[in-house]
Amino acid sequence: MDAHPDASRERDRWAASADAWDRWADPMADLADKLNRPLLDAAGLTAGDRLLDLASGAGEPALGAARRAGAGGLVVGSDLVPGMMAGAVRRARDIGEREGGPAPAFIAADMTALPFADAAFDRVTCRFGIMFVPAVASALREVRRVLRPGGKAAFMVWGPCAGNGLFAGIGDVVADHLGEDGSLAPLFRFAEPGRLSAAMRAAGFTETEETDLTPVRKAPAGQPFWRAALDMSFGHRLGGLGVDRRTALEADIARHFEAQAVNGVVPVPSHARIVVGW
Repeated sequence: MDAHPDASRERDRWAASADAWDRWADPMADLADKLNRPLLDAAGLTAGDRLLDLASGAGEPALGAARRAGAGGLVVGSDLVPGMMAGAVRRARDIGEREGGPAPAFIAADMTALPFADAAFDRVTCRFGIMFVPAVASALREVRRVLRPGGKAAFMVWGPCAGNGLFAGIGDVVADHLGEDGSLAPLFRFAEPGRLSAAMRAAGFTETEETDLTPVRKAPAGQPFWRAALDMSFGHRLGGLGVDRRTALEADIARHFEAQAVNGVVPVPSHARIVVGW
């Protein structure tokens, strides 16, 4: 059995981080798109498809999916925490005013009890969300239920913490300052190859396929490239910190990454995995 925080703890965690996700969503859009495109490709999303995006947060990848599905398709973004979607709704409105074209609909929804009819969607996507669901078997059965026969579900999850330098580095410093509370562990729930595939097959998927992505981001030394990840993934632990403690923590994070710089560049490896089922 997986050791995993309960549902109320997860809800509180993301409610506490909602403002940070909204604040960083636009500055991080280009970087997010580098992850969104391979996920949507893996799902097989094409014009005219009906897609459900789970754990959409501030709108990724639902916003890009709406462009790809086009006027003849439908994209519905969902999240357990309504506050997380405030940024998604704002961004959809801003993009619509700036670019026109189709926009996703957003709805609060629990993955374990989706408010949709059987076989309602051609595709389901979930970027870095499935690992936070305590009742993952129930969620995967619901995904299978709302997919039409022949439809595909594509999940993106993190590989091992050791292969994700940004989380590993920030997590170590946060633990040094605030103690270890285990809140980073759920990110890597499906780090082991084949683990999510096995859960999907147990939930009714007949075939699964996995693809690893291991890019190395080259960040400029001396720049706080790590601040978005700190706010978005650790914000629930930082809200009560005074200015002095927050400043000291950030200074130690900066020193950690500056120590890894080579010729003015900090290599930041990442390891994600796309798991597709049908």
